[in-house]
Amino acid sequence: MKKYRFDFLIIVAFSIFTSISYFSYYEPGILIFRENFWVFFKEMMIILPAMFIVIGLLDVWVPKERIQKHIGEASGVKGMLWVMLLAFMQAGPLYAAFPMAYLLWKKGSSATNIFIYLGAFTTAKIPMLAFEMGFLGVKFSLLRILISIPVFIIIGLVMGRYFTKNNFVMHDS
Repeated sequence: MKKYRFDFLIIVAFSIFTSISYFSYYEPGILIFRENFWVFFKEMMIILPAMFIVIGLLDVWVPKERIQKHIGEASGVKGMLWVMLLAFMQAGPLYAAFPMAYLLWKKGSSATNIFIYLGAFTTAKIPMLAFEMGFLGVKFSLLRILISIPVFIIIGLVMGRYFTKNNFVMHDS
């Protein structure tokens, strides 16, 4: 409990602030609760359970050897393409990508491919791309993707080397 004492204080302070805001009709406090906290909370309650179910099924159904073979240390460019394809096909906010990244890491994916997956997830998801093309145009969207892909590949390569150089390893718990 001592470890989370500060977290509890923040939760209590937020609860008191929003309660006082509702009773005193303080509009900024009410908006913080309704427009920020409540919307984000509902989104998390819808997306995260579904993500954890999918990740749990992948953890059980996909053998570690298959992940290591296709996106492990020796996978090269083909592994990068596989993780980008995985990221492009997914939907949802960035916090939904971290459990998948953890699962891939646990199953033996290379650190480079994990960072490429996260970069691709943030910049080039097909559902997001379709939405973007409707508002900003096809030319802009394709140009942004063509510039972004090499950037997150380079970042993935640099971070992967850093992880390898500093002997980051996954410990089974």
